Amino acid sequence: MEVYFDNSATTRCYESVKDIVVKTMMEDYGNPSAMHRKGVEAENYVKKFAGIIAGILKVQEKEILFTSGGTESNNLALIGGAMANRRSGNHIVTTMVEHAAVSQPAAFLQEQGFEVSYVPVDNQGRIKLDALKSVLRPDTILVSVMYVNNEVGAVMPVEEIGKLVHELSPKALFHVDAIQAFGKYRIHPRKAGIDLLSVSGHKIHGPKGVGFLYISEKAKVQPLILGGGQQNGMRSGTDNVPGIAGLGAAAEEIYRNLEKNNEHLYSLKEYIAKGLERIPDIRINGMPLREGAPQILSISVMGVRSEVLLHALEDREIYVSAGSACSSHKRKPSATLSAMGMSGDQIESTVRLSFSESNTIEEADCFLRAMEELVPMLRRYSRR
Repeated sequence: MEVYFDNSATTRCYESVKDIVVKTMMEDYGNPSAMHRKGVEAENYVKKFAGIIAGILKVQEKEILFTSGGTESNNLALIGGAMANRRSGNHIVTTMVEHAAVSQPAAFLQEQGFEVSYVPVDNQGRIKLDALKSVLRPDTILVSVMYVNNEVGAVMPVEEIGKLVHELSPKALFHVDAIQAFGKYRIHPRKAGIDLLSVSGHKIHGPKGVGFLYISEKAKVQPLILGGGQQNGMRSGTDNVPGIAGLGAAAEEIYRNLEKNNEHLYSLKEYIAKGLERIPDIRINGMPLREGAPQILSISVMGVRSEVLLHALEDREIYVSAGSACSSHKRKPSATLSAMGMSGDQIESTVRLSFSESNTIEEADCFLRAMEELVPMLRRYSRR
């Protein structure tokens, strides 16, 4: 039995997504910038799915900008947002647990002369609000915080953060990286005070290579890709119609059964956490199970290196992740786990399980049986 517990790295496409991607590649394949009927047909897909996504977020269609994925959305939000608002201030705030698609643009902006403050988190991975308050200033122009941490599933209090940002730094744009949250939470940017919101298609059973950035109509953002002036000049290049259609179809489907899906994910997470209690010295990381994100379970199997466990499980067709799977196979100590105050030994033994609504209790039992057999054996080898 194949057991895929790495859904925060990527997901299998829905059948509805596959069907519409094929249709827009093979039948309705026109260039949406063309003036003839084939072009208009293609453009209609872009408009339709921008409208569907805007409806889910309760925002305007014109505030949805399609991108090549989460990394581009984050880069545009940070670099485009900072550059467009430079005259208002020079200060940027983010956290110590951001994905590289936020922390690297922040480091780049620092090299360009911006001042960047990094806010710490507690031992569950949640932002320390008092620390955030202490760094927000009148000249802060951008605050970027992830909604759900991709490694441990910690959920940030985005509405509280939004209130603090707009109260203490009225000129600042509030950016939220919602790449692990969209499709798991009902997100309404206006209500939460969010100006910029990043989403990726392949985390929600959509295609790879597509995402979007919600940009509030009040927010100033400088384009990073120049050319033919598509998407109101904000992102040049021929619109990726199959990707956009697939992303929209995935968003529509995942939100249709959101509460039912989430209950299934939480039940699965609790079932596995309970089963792991049978094996000594396994630690559950992050927030209490029902308070963290429904799809992510971070565990530390003390005495076993994460890569060793990952490959031992892989031999049994069980797929998990050693930390984040989005950084080109590089293995360096996780900034998130370090910021949470974990010891080196615990960081080295941490793996992430991440679920989708199609995972089953049978798969969970298969994983638990494998763990009960493998962990004692791997611990014996590691002591030699």
